Amino acid sequence: MGDSSDDEYLGMEWIPYSERPEWSDVAPLPQDDGPNPVVSIAYSQKFREVFDYMRAIIACGEKSQRALDLTTDALRLNPANYTVWQYRRDILRELKADLNVELNYLSEVIGQNSKNYQVWHHRRVIVEMLNDASNELELTENALINDGDAKNYHAWQHRQWAIRTFNLYDAELSFVDRLIGEDQRNNSAWNQRFFVIKHYGFSPNLVDQELIYAMNRIRIIKNNESAWNYLVGVIRQSKYGYGLLNNHPAVVEFAEELYQAGNRSPYLMAFLIDLYQEQALQQDISDREQKARKVYGLCDDMSNKHDVIRRKYWQYVANHLKDQLNKSSEQAMA
Repeated sequence: MGDSSDDEYLGMEWIPYSERPEWSDVAPLPQDDGPNPVVSIAYSQKFREVFDYMRAIIACGEKSQRALDLTTDALRLNPANYTVWQYRRDILRELKADLNVELNYLSEVIGQNSKNYQVWHHRRVIVEMLNDASNELELTENALINDGDAKNYHAWQHRQWAIRTFNLYDAELSFVDRLIGEDQRNNSAWNQRFFVIKHYGFSPNLVDQELIYAMNRIRIIKNNESAWNYLVGVIRQSKYGYGLLNNHPAVVEFAEELYQAGNRSPYLMAFLIDLYQEQALQQDISDREQKARKVYGLCDDMSNKHDVIRRKYWQYVANHLKDQLNKSSEQAMA
């Protein structure tokens, strides 16, 4: 990190540790890159000095307030340094520090480094030590909404951990619905909805509710991969209907009506291919050929018009169904 960035974090009136009387008893420990480093990193003088003192403190095992302050400076310069975060936790435990103050500090750091794994991990450990997640939903909401990145993986993972660990499910569907309403293609929000529904269990009423929800969203944006994936995921994961598309007639009717109305979304067509494959393999031999022809026709359209980049995959799907039907016919004749 260069000097200009260091000044931004640590202030223009920086006093080197080597000039601070309270640090006169510590001999800095330089980084050992060996006698012939292949690529020597051009650390700024400020960066080099802070971490030379950090190494010295870790080496002697000092856990004091000044050591804690040193970790703050080091983490401002490199917030992804796992060793410094770990040592900071050791200091906090040793000093029996006020962990709520640490949470306030972390809120500031996360605001500046919301995609840094080490920061979120440290936050989780502190929340576990406090056994209090009362601030975590607001924190992650700020990271997802106010910071302008509603797909921040680290924020979602932390939110899921807090909800699962401290049983904070109650208002989550409303929160997720708001995010989906703002961006219906936000796959992270759809994933979070599935996370909550899975916790409640796939009861028949809940499955029907979620299928209606997904279909209503698809009606607004037909070519929404996230909504189609959610629709299929709810059906496949639920014991209600045995995980089969064909056992949900309202969804079957919905999809076929979209297709008959001229919609050629590749996600709709992929759904119909899966549906007709199920039907072809389940129905009597006399009805199989009709369903199989639908699969072959849809796969051909996907290969040549609507999903050309996966042409070989759709050719494989069609050929695989042919093989399955041939084997089934041979077994029936045996």
